Amino acid sequence: MRVVEGDITALMVDAVVNAANEGLLPGGGVCGAIHAAAGPALARECATLGRCPAGEARITGGHDLPAGHVIHAVGPVWRGGDQGEPELLDAAYRNSMALAAENGLESIAFPAISTGIFGYPPERAAETAIAAVGRALAAGDGIGEVIFCCFDGATADIYRRLLGPG
Repeated sequence: MRVVEGDITALMVDAVVNAANEGLLPGGGVCGAIHAAAGPALARECATLGRCPAGEARITGGHDLPAGHVIHAVGPVWRGGDQGEPELLDAAYRNSMALAAENGLESIAFPAISTGIFGYPPERAAETAIAAVGRALAAGDGIGEVIFCCFDGATADIYRRLLGPG
């Protein structure tokens, strides 16, 4: 696991994860950036998948992205932490890793799911992300590279601190 600060749409990995909404529609933030960079074919493909509840994930082609695939993971909206948010966020990461493994992908890049307009506290979200991904990697699913791609320095610093040296 490593941290990169920058634009997730520019990464050359097997899959980038989209912090998606339940309708898998183009939105703002990371979701909007991924849809814009991937081109209109991504929205057309997403329209064939139906809804994706919080905690679940779906996979599509990468279209115009350098990444071959997009994994659309729906995180929870933060409502104070006692409405199942930690479990749903954990499931979003776990299900994304499972989809990557099922599709034979070896590298994946995650944004900080749910920390934008969904309001999840970044530190708590990073703790959940690192734990969920760590468990998946320990299971030996074939994924060799996991990148936490952070849009800003403050979020990247949280991930770097939690991951520690190495």
